[in-house]
Amino acid sequence: MTNSQLALYLLQSLNMALGSQIEGETSYTNSFDVKVQEDGFLFLPRMPSGYIIDNDLYFKIFLIANACLYPRYTLLKQNSAYFVPINTDDIHTQRGLFFPWKMGISKRLVINDLDFFVTSQHKPYIPIMENLKLNYDNVTSIAIAGNSGSGKSYTLTYFLSMLKPLSDLIIIDPKFDTPSRWARENKIPVIHPERNRSKSDFVAEINESLSQTLNIIYKRQEILYDNPRHPFSHLTIVIDEVLALSEGTNKNIKDSFFSLISQIALLGRATKVHLLLVSQRFDYQSIPVSVREQLNVLIQIGNINKKTVQFLFPDLDPEGIVIPLGKGTGLIQIIDNEHPYQVLPLLCPTYYTKKGIL
Repeated sequence: MTNSQLALYLLQSLNMALGSQIEGETSYTNSFDVKVQEDGFLFLPRMPSGYIIDNDLYFKIFLIANACLYPRYTLLKQNSAYFVPINTDDIHTQRGLFFPWKMGISKRLVINDLDFFVTSQHKPYIPIMENLKLNYDNVTSIAIAGNSGSGKSYTLTYFLSMLKPLSDLIIIDPKFDTPSRWARENKIPVIHPERNRSKSDFVAEINESLSQTLNIIYKRQEILYDNPRHPFSHLTIVIDEVLALSEGTNKNIKDSFFSLISQIALLGRATKVHLLLVSQRFDYQSIPVSVREQLNVLIQIGNINKKTVQFLFPDLDPEGIVIPLGKGTGLIQIIDNEHPYQVLPLLCPTYYTKKGIL
């Protein structure tokens, strides 16, 4: 299908579905036009118009076009109307609403041998889906959220396996579960609860480890002061089920924990120190707002609705985003200079291991 044919198809779809909502104005009355580009399409209203051009109109067009274009294109949902200027001297058509897209739909990676797959990858990239890779050099911190049984632990194990050759790891596992088993198999130290030990004592041990990490950041900052291009190895602090650490803990110890991860999140980017946080939800009780604001890889898996996305994607209304069925599906947003800032449907990789850790 050529661009002109696709534009005509979109025009017909919008005329049929949108005409009744904008008082009968259509492209047949020269009220608007559509222009297809490589990275999306433009809705071009002819001004002055008999309908209001606002967020409501933008999202109505999104819903119509998203269904019409699926599965050839995936429209990338915006938080509000996306206006762009048009290069013309005609004041009647000097602006348009832009709807960015990507070719095709999200496709899941299927990995038959995870160990071999890890060794075959080029550093520092971590494959997420087909045609989507994460450059770990651009990562500040990662958050994985999802309800119980959504596949968080399975996804976390994939990230741990991919990070092992890329980064030093500090693993904190309050549930003494999958991350601890993975760490034992891979001979990586892990902090986990022990019998006859209080919750506050356990979190105090975590604070000690975080404090040592903060000292590493300070030392690296001193090196960067004299040599801004000094290369550092990555260091990643992995915390499974963050909410389990903050609930039922002594207030002073909890405040210290919040203070330490806030400082690490704020100072760690330049020194290659990262957080990988997993939780059922990321409200103010699980992590400080300052940490949430530093997250630049956001993953929400499981049930997707306005309530579940409110913490990682506070400005997003997920209506109209096609979420595939099955476990390990949801939304992802990567905020860096290599990806658009839009939220994408996510299918976490399916993988098999010879060791059968899971």
